[in-house]
Amino acid sequence: MASRLNRALLGLLLVVSCQRAPQVAEAPVAADPLPSWNDTAPKRAIVDFVARVTLEGGPDFVPVAERIATFDNDGTLWSEQPIYFQLAFAFDRIQALAPQHPEWEKQEPFASLLKGDVAGALAGGMKAIGEIMGVTHAGITTAEFEQTVKDWIATAKHPTTGRLYSQMVYQPMLELLAYLRANGFKTFIVSGGGVEFMRAWAEGVYGIPPEQVVGSGGKLKWEMRDTGPVLVKLPEIDFVDDKEGKPVGIQKFIGRRPLFAFGNSDGDHQMLQWTAGGSGARFMGIVHHTDAEREWAYDRESHIGKLDQALDEATAQGWTVVDMKNDWKAIFPAASP
Repeated sequence: MASRLNRALLGLLLVVSCQRAPQVAEAPVAADPLPSWNDTAPKRAIVDFVARVTLEGGPDFVPVAERIATFDNDGTLWSEQPIYFQLAFAFDRIQALAPQHPEWEKQEPFASLLKGDVAGALAGGMKAIGEIMGVTHAGITTAEFEQTVKDWIATAKHPTTGRLYSQMVYQPMLELLAYLRANGFKTFIVSGGGVEFMRAWAEGVYGIPPEQVVGSGGKLKWEMRDTGPVLVKLPEIDFVDDKEGKPVGIQKFIGRRPLFAFGNSDGDHQMLQWTAGGSGARFMGIVHHTDAEREWAYDRESHIGKLDQALDEATAQGWTVVDMKNDWKAIFPAASP
């Protein structure tokens, strides 16, 4: 009996020893959070910075509440050539409103715009632009203006690419915004563009809600109407969020110095300096437009998005400069964001 039991145990041991050893499951490979970025210095700098400031217990750790990231809009998150897109919106509004203003046929800068002569209309400089913006951005409620912008952004197309303006955003920057938010950052737009204009579509395009959009704005007036209370847009400037106005806007509307900031022109220089002036780890980035084939190439001599002094300081201080041609695999999204 004992011998039969021993033989059975021996057979069992032989069967077990012949079976294959269990396979250890391999850890899944994390997906690249920035797939439209080439594996060059800017991408590595971004990933390294985010890793350092989010490593709890590390020397550069930053609490979630202090992870503020600010982005310029025109030329940083979407294109800005051949004219600022908000100006294109204003020009289209002139055409739409023209039947109500027959006097515009003989009144500049409107007469030139109605003939399609943009250069002639802008020959009047800032005075002409002010008149155009005044009649297209004021005299209506904030709700009416928001709906007008939403209708425009849903259908208006860029004159060169034929894309919707909402498709003229930069795919690498959309990925960067999502990557930062996934790591506890709160992302803000800090732009010289009109705050009411950007708030109408920024959440749908960038995932940035209206309360995280800082921009230039006109004065508002509260009115009680038969339909209820409204805010009316007035043709008077309240705040200009450009150049030295950007740090002021950041303090006024955000209340925290950015940990991470991205711009593309001298209009963003002071925002980048303000970010760099904080203590601890800081990231300052510049989008350098170098790709004449896929987008546009311009910097020091450009009439739009001039990048001169900020580029010099970026080189001197070691800020991250993104060479659009060499550092981005793609420029625009394959489909509408």
